[in-house]
Amino acid sequence: MMISRAKNAHIKSKTAALDTSSPANIFRVAGIQMASGPQVSGNLQEARRLIEIAVRHGAKLVALPEYFAIIGLKDQDKVAAREVEGKGPIQEFLAAMSKKHKIWLVGGSVPLTASVPNRIRNSCLVYNDKGELVARYDKIHLFGLDLGSEHFSEEKTIEAGDKVVVVDTPFGRLGLSICYDLRFPELYRAMGKVDIILVPSAFTETTGRAHWETLIRARAIENLAYVLAPAQGGYHVSGRETHGNSMIVDPWGVILDRLPRGSGVVVAGVNPQYQSSMRKSLPALAHRTLHAC
Repeated sequence: MMISRAKNAHIKSKTAALDTSSPANIFRVAGIQMASGPQVSGNLQEARRLIEIAVRHGAKLVALPEYFAIIGLKDQDKVAAREVEGKGPIQEFLAAMSKKHKIWLVGGSVPLTASVPNRIRNSCLVYNDKGELVARYDKIHLFGLDLGSEHFSEEKTIEAGDKVVVVDTPFGRLGLSICYDLRFPELYRAMGKVDIILVPSAFTETTGRAHWETLIRARAIENLAYVLAPAQGGYHVSGRETHGNSMIVDPWGVILDRLPRGSGVVVAGVNPQYQSSMRKSLPALAHRTLHAC
């Protein structure tokens, strides 16, 4: 709670500055950081609290981290919590929150049914300010790591998606991705020109400490896009440790806000005019000569 209170004070100071000096076309986005546990109801209660903080600070686009609704004691716990698209308490929560607060809300990832009974689709869901589901992205790249004492194999419980997803919004074109996708720049090139890249994540502390910031900033710079990266950050009941460092990065690779650890919110202003200026000054996207076959 001490981290969260300090973070809220930081947000208040920064957004007050934006109020007095920013152009009218700037809008605020927020990323939520959690350390989710095995109880869906408790995680949704915490997500509600953090969404309300983001809303109080003027965010119109709010994104939750990967697995915000459940990080279980074992991998199969998320399979037990899976929902059919359009039904279930997690999706009902996302629809209700977006409608109540009149925000666009990104459910970082929600466990949805797969084509086989013992797996899920790890799905990023986007709701508009009317509470309507407008986009779904199923995680394409499944995390695998074997460092002896630390082992992960998402393919055992997750069925991979196969579609690149972008969505047009009042805030520009959003490109959807989840966590391990971050290591595959070709995914982001396949999106075409997007204005904001979403990367809800649950990076391990080991890989996050080594690569998280570098990869986030690289995706922003090479695509001249804002990156909104809400993450899991802390120790979980299962014993897992996630890296945190939720951040918002601008098209020049500048970190506008970050939260190292614990539950809290990162907030920043997105300036479309600034982004347009960057793309005119450095037209790297137009200079591409190699394209996927």
